[in-house]
Amino acid sequence: MPRRTAPALGLAILAIGVGTGSAGTRLLFFEFQAVGGYSTAAKEIVAYSIAQPEAMQKPSLGFDLVQRFSGKSGDVAILAVEGRIAWNAQPQEEGLRTFDPQLYNAYLRLKLGFADCWVGHDKPRLGLALPLDNHAELLQPLSMYGYGFDRDWGFGLDRDTAWGGVGVSLTAGSGMALRLKNTYLAAARISRGVLSQDNYSLGFSLAYGRVQDVMGNTLLSDAVVDLKLASLDFSWVRNNWENRFEMLGGSRDGLGEFVLFWRTGIGLFGENRLKLEAQPILKLTRESTSFELGLGATSLLSADWTLRAMTIYNTEAKDLRFVLQVYFYKNTRL
Repeated sequence: MPRRTAPALGLAILAIGVGTGSAGTRLLFFEFQAVGGYSTAAKEIVAYSIAQPEAMQKPSLGFDLVQRFSGKSGDVAILAVEGRIAWNAQPQEEGLRTFDPQLYNAYLRLKLGFADCWVGHDKPRLGLALPLDNHAELLQPLSMYGYGFDRDWGFGLDRDTAWGGVGVSLTAGSGMALRLKNTYLAAARISRGVLSQDNYSLGFSLAYGRVQDVMGNTLLSDAVVDLKLASLDFSWVRNNWENRFEMLGGSRDGLGEFVLFWRTGIGLFGENRLKLEAQPILKLTRESTSFELGLGATSLLSADWTLRAMTIYNTEAKDLRFVLQVYFYKNTRL
């Protein structure tokens, strides 16, 4: 299926939500970000945070729509559609389009009573990336390092409980864009503890599938990669200090891998308007060992404007990157 199918499906889902009656609550946010920095490996100024073919983060304009549908007993469904038009500074070097449509959330979630059922474009139920809201962040979880996908097309079930939650998903294994091949990704996560109530959450995940060789919207090759992963994650919050850990192991394309992830951060000043974070990642394979250290700062300038800075060093790529981001996110009335 061609790449343009994904934006078309997203627009169709958006039309369904906007065209439906007014029962419920509708929120529409406008988003803008400017991203730029310097890479010592590329020896040039770059307009991205991770890599040119990757979806996050680039100069872009976008929107975020959330529509709740209500009945007599409360919410019965939620529609979420989030998209951007991103600018690629060096498209000719990677075979990319100068202006790249990106679709993140594009799903309909139905509340069935015993569980919530979603269909569309959402996160596979795998690892620490699932509970994190990382769509605007410079520091990213392991889903952006090739361990699963940040978003994928498919469906799933979620059930929240007093002690935690359970989620399962079956997706196409194609990532941001929908390309129907003989690929799939099955994933499941169970968690103990509700972070907002218990100040901790412990999660265990499994994933199995045959996935496509993609980065962002870009198909890197026609290869199909066998993926088998198990993840144990732990989040702990105390006052203004946050710690998130993930230990992930398995195999990708027959190569065994083991990854240790840690993100620690502290909020400063009133309402934690300044946040400082450190994120070390250690990756072990049979052939090599690599280490990455990211340091980040987030300043909430106002209710709508956020300034972020990141410096990150990767021993495998021998690259030290400095990145700045100005981010605007504002609610508008429909």
